[in-house]
Amino acid sequence: MAQDISSQVLKGILQGVILMILNKKAEYGYGLSQEMNRYGLSSVPKGTIYPLLTAMEKRGFITGKRKASTLGPTRKYYYITATGKQEKDRFIQEWSQLQKSVNTLIKEESHD
Repeated sequence: MAQDISSQVLKGILQGVILMILNKKAEYGYGLSQEMNRYGLSSVPKGTIYPLLTAMEKRGFITGKRKASTLGPTRKYYYITATGKQEKDRFIQEWSQLQKSVNTLIKEESHD
């Protein structure tokens, strides 16, 4: 059960991360993975990203459009929607509150 919770927490965080990346520019799946690597999230399994993108698209947070690539096959680029921007803002607000709460607990723990 703890593993399920961890998985759900990770998916929520990754969704927020993906929305923040897509708010900067459209990306395709592998490009998103590369961007996550830039921010130190290299341990995210590649098989986690695509199902998450599908779920986010179904929820209306992102939209995908196929584009030809000069480097290989057609790629599906993802764009953040207005609903996705609202979700991104909500994530940032919740993350900030969570970070503040956990940091307070850590600070108290280190004083014990």
